[in-house]
Amino acid sequence: MTARPRISFLFYIKRTKLLRNGEAPIYLKIKVDKESSELAILKSIMPQQWDIAKNGAKGSSREAQDVNNYIGYIRQQLSNRLNHMYEKGVEITAIGLKNAFLGKNDMGKSLVNVVKEHNDTVKKLIGKEYSPATYKKYETTLMHLQAFINTDYSVADLSLGKIDPDFIRGFEVFLKAERNCQQNSTMKHIKNLKKVIRICVGNGWMKTDPFINYKIRIQKVEKDFLTEEELQAITCKDFRIGRLQQVADTFLFACYTGYAYSDLKTLSPENLFESESGQLWIHTKRHKTGIVSHVPLLPPARKILDKYRDNPYCIKYNVLLPVLSNQKLNSYLKEVADLCGITKNITSHVARHTFATTITLNNGIPIESVSKMLGHSSISMTQIYAKVLDRKVGMDMSKLRDKFSPESKKSILL
Repeated sequence: MTARPRISFLFYIKRTKLLRNGEAPIYLKIKVDKESSELAILKSIMPQQWDIAKNGAKGSSREAQDVNNYIGYIRQQLSNRLNHMYEKGVEITAIGLKNAFLGKNDMGKSLVNVVKEHNDTVKKLIGKEYSPATYKKYETTLMHLQAFINTDYSVADLSLGKIDPDFIRGFEVFLKAERNCQQNSTMKHIKNLKKVIRICVGNGWMKTDPFINYKIRIQKVEKDFLTEEELQAITCKDFRIGRLQQVADTFLFACYTGYAYSDLKTLSPENLFESESGQLWIHTKRHKTGIVSHVPLLPPARKILDKYRDNPYCIKYNVLLPVLSNQKLNSYLKEVADLCGITKNITSHVARHTFATTITLNNGIPIESVSKMLGHSSISMTQIYAKVLDRKVGMDMSKLRDKFSPESKKSILL
């Protein structure tokens, strides 16, 4: 635990700045550890009447009593402000205590307050520039940040001047060691903090950027997806337990449409559109980004919708599918995988990866079309899913093998 800082108040006169009447102005120096800040207390006294040892006026004259009473009043006010700062858990600094005494609400910009202001702005722009999920992620970062400052610095907030490279590295260690965050989760929180720090530097609130030599390191993670054989195993399995059949159908529908859980649970009949050719489409906006996503329904997906057309839950809540909570869905998917002999860790998001790889890209659908159906803002995001199965590689290479075979008239070897 961090020890309380050493605090002292020193009253003195400035003999080099005498007033016209010969009196010297009285100043107060606030010292917190090695930092100090001074201010004039708007009182003056004749230099020969000042007692350096006493830290006040000499004698018992009316003028001396007036000065000493005022100094005593200031000490009491400083003590009150100091206690208030301790109660609030605010970091004690010389400039902060000075500003508190002067009645300034902001005791200098502090990290937690700046992050809160940033998150409040994000919250106001939900549906315009940000999604609820993005706001929630920033709030989670704030929660971790507050816990770190409280644990390592024993205060509720820190002035921006205290944020240095050691603070950033300490936050990273805290996230991994105390919060059990994995590397990529840790880096996402660090990245959120970096955005706020960049705003502070840009506004001139911070002189230097503590991230100047810090590199955010994201580990490449192989995203699981199901093969055609594994999809077929789930499709053909007769689940005797109703909840498992419902979960399997929900998962399969996501595999054939590419929708994430947050989008899947809100799909309603109003999202269905039929083209002039009779093709049924889903028109919606991604919950996470607000980007438009139009997906034509493949026969297996349409068959699942028909199955739940008259489902009581779907009718009551005006949704296309009876989607359980994400926690329950992922829990039951483990049972589905076990019953189907699938060893992969199946989650709701594996369905999205399956749509991008097995269903579309590996069946020759151009990546531009896949990107649009997934609701990505750029093709570079879709390239994460651009995995090619050995079967597809074999099919493509067989065409090239025919071209190079001696029997082929088109062979370049002839």
